[in-house]
Amino acid sequence: MMKKAKIFKPNKSPMQSGLGKTNKWILEFETNNPSKNPLMGWVSSNDTYGELKLEFSTKELAINYAKKKKIDFEIIEPKKRKIIKKSYANNFLE
Repeated sequence: MMKKAKIFKPNKSPMQSGLGKTNKWILEFETNNPSKNPLMGWVSSNDTYGELKLEFSTKELAINYAKKKKIDFEIIEPKKRKIIKKSYANNFLE
């Protein structure tokens, strides 16, 4: 059995207004034993799996890859966006 991984859809960046680059599914490994560097205060690890991010076009492809490579995984479903339709005139009516 390999390391534990999580499969998720990334959130949009706060710097972007559109939903670009949020249609892919990411398989990302969890980092084991992160340690704090006493000199600089950085968090580091000698685990190279933590640096690895794999992108898939669908959730099913990511799951199939994890099963084929015997990777223990957890799926994090994306939250539904709540869209409130408003018009400019509503600013003056309320």
